[in-house]
Amino acid sequence: MQIIKNKPIFEILSAEQELKEQLLKIERAGRTCYQSVKQEITLETAQKFIKMLIQHGHESVIEHSSLIVKFPYVSRGFTHEMVRHRLCSFSQESTRYVDYAKDGLGPDLENFQLKCVVPPHLNETEMIDLGEGRKMSFAQMLEQEEKFYRALRKAGWLPQDARQVLPIATKSEIIVSANFRQWRHIFELRCGLASHWEIRSVLGELLLKMKEILPCLFEDFVLGGVDENGVKYFNKEKYDK
Repeated sequence: MQIIKNKPIFEILSAEQELKEQLLKIERAGRTCYQSVKQEITLETAQKFIKMLIQHGHESVIEHSSLIVKFPYVSRGFTHEMVRHRLCSFSQESTRYVDYAKDGLGPDLENFQLKCVVPPHLNETEMIDLGEGRKMSFAQMLEQEEKFYRALRKAGWLPQDARQVLPIATKSEIIVSANFRQWRHIFELRCGLASHWEIRSVLGELLLKMKEILPCLFEDFVLGGVDENGVKYFNKEKYDK
């Protein structure tokens, strides 16, 4: 069993220049409503216009946009939460068709390793009392899950059947596509203090990057601090007028 810690947690698939050009389209779309195009639309005018839209709650206009992100080293728990956001498109690593025992050209049922995401703030080697005089670490528990999966595969079970014993910690990969308004909604829900540590740590870093690339869209999300585990959380504040 391979433990995943400190891996690259996101990759923005949309080109940065493409993201900035979408700001121009948003202003053009917004000004269509009132036929208010009076001057050349530039990146500077678009940024001011978008801040005004957000200030006044007219966020439907920023739906004329798209941001595509890949999350390559997250758990199935992360993806379970992510796919609850209905106004997104998802492409996710399949536990039916991905054979976790496959290595190179064929299955290696003796030596393959499951990849699992563990809480970085906990010690996965700490021995936990199971009762009846037995102790086991979290890492050892995951190793048992790997043994169960290996046994089922060696017994002839297909990956789509053997997957029933896979833990929620199993590493997954997912690509998420959504418009800017939906990403703002995702950040508001998943980067706040009450959200789960994994999705908050991953999306918090993505939010920081998007604040650099498109500040007019995301600068109202402000770092609130860190929780007891050292994971950042963010608060959504009103733009200053």
